[in-house]
Amino acid sequence: MSGEQRELTFRFLAEPTDVNYGGKVHGGVVMKWIDQVGYAAAVGWSGRYSVTVAVGGIRFVAPIRTSDLVTVTAKLVYTGTSSMHFAVDVRARDPMQDGGDRLCTHCVIVFVALDGVEGKPASVPPWRPTDPDDQRLAEYALKVMALSKDIEQAVAGLRAE
Repeated sequence: MSGEQRELTFRFLAEPTDVNYGGKVHGGVVMKWIDQVGYAAAVGWSGRYSVTVAVGGIRFVAPIRTSDLVTVTAKLVYTGTSSMHFAVDVRARDPMQDGGDRLCTHCVIVFVALDGVEGKPASVPPWRPTDPDDQRLAEYALKVMALSKDIEQAVAGLRAE
């Protein structure tokens, strides 16, 4: 049933095929993981096929190494009519050590649900913040996406010159 799965977590080990020559996971691989958990969360919330329409505010904070235990969490923080915004955290830790997880990457990813007939945007179950933390997350997601739009418009203006 749609509208019930607000948060989704993937856990796995970073593999040797995920890393670059320096032994750190490629940024593109991390972005793939973000898209995968986001897609699964979007389908879980909407009950519909969904497509990525934007990723904003992506920050690579710390590296991920081969054999790190990686946790990728997507949490729904805002819904529009057909869109769903998820705050995504990518954390990692050495499973052989007692140290805690370290934040490696963070972003907001936006999906739009599509109908099964024409591939047109379809409505999603609404979500409304119920506490101050949720309200802050919703506002954060909207600010990140507004900033991304501003950057997009600035780049488009440069191309037009």
